[in-house]
Amino acid sequence: MVKIAVARGDLASAVARRLIEALNAELSASYPEEGATHLRLGLDEVAPGRGAFLVATVAGRPAGCGALRRLTVPGLNDAVELKRMFALPALRGQGVGFGILSALEREAAALGARRMVLETGPRQPEALALYRRHGFVEVARFGEYVASPLSLCMRSVWVLSRSPCDAP
Repeated sequence: MVKIAVARGDLASAVARRLIEALNAELSASYPEEGATHLRLGLDEVAPGRGAFLVATVAGRPAGCGALRRLTVPGLNDAVELKRMFALPALRGQGVGFGILSALEREAAALGARRMVLETGPRQPEALALYRRHGFVEVARFGEYVASPLSLCMRSVWVLSRSPCDAP
């Protein structure tokens, strides 16, 4: 394992742009079908009090990113959605994703969210494994993903005010 630092980042920065461009290229290659990717995340959605954008670094160099945004979807108004999770391929399996996800969980709790939800896809086995290890389970597609056959949605199984170790 490598030593990972995770901190708030600027979604409009050059670092964020490079990480997100790499993520988008990977997703577009994995899901070339029209309308299969959901890449939108606005600056306003990660503004203080509404969400967060985090950057992970290893030895001072960008290693990955992740974001969350408050949801306004009926039935999910107590939730935040995980977005733009990415770890550089060379650093996968070394705790970068887990570090980002753990930090995003703390951000979600600070926002008053009671649960986290996310959308991913069946062609991302590493991401699915990370989310399952972190206590996420599959749920019905929600919001903008309802009509997307390649979307796989998940939610945290614990209430964020409790530790994942306390989950039933």
